Amino acid sequence: MQRQGSIGGSAAIRIRVTGGVLLVAHLTLVAWLMLRPLDVPWVTPPNLHPLAGIRADLALGWPRAARPLGEGLALLAPLGVLLPMADGRLAVSPLASLIRTAAAAALISLGIALLQTGVPGRVVDVDSLLLNTTGVILVHLLVVPAGRARLRRRESHEHPGTESVTVQEELSQGRTPTIPRVGIAP
Repeated sequence: MQRQGSIGGSAAIRIRVTGGVLLVAHLTLVAWLMLRPLDVPWVTPPNLHPLAGIRADLALGWPRAARPLGEGLALLAPLGVLLPMADGRLAVSPLASLIRTAAAAALISLGIALLQTGVPGRVVDVDSLLLNTTGVILVHLLVVPAGRARLRRRESHEHPGTESVTVQEELSQGRTPTIPRVGIAP
């Protein structure tokens, strides 16, 4: 019997553990890449104006803008798959999953940006937060709905008689017994 649309049995454990391990590995790699001190002769000022850095990159032309924009989109993009994978639920609202994943990605990106303020050679760039979150959203939209649909089909073929039981259906088992009130002694 499934509860809340989670994958049942050992498959759920394998997917969640794999997602969790890959998530920790990816975040470790991102932390190593983004929180290392840079040995540079000068540092650009922080960019606190949304889209200013993206406009400046695009002003250089597409060939030169492709690398910084691609790096910004790709840095946290695997989180679009790894966060839902670590959650392990199949029957979940696609919009709710997207919002949860995007919010988590934005918070992780913000945390990295705030930690970079104390690293020599690194500066805060609000556009990196926007690009990182956009990359996560794009990967989530491209991979997660199709992956969940495939897993649901596979699960229904392996266990044809099982249906997903929600908490509401499980709780509707009749009236809850009540205890008569006992007066308090003076």
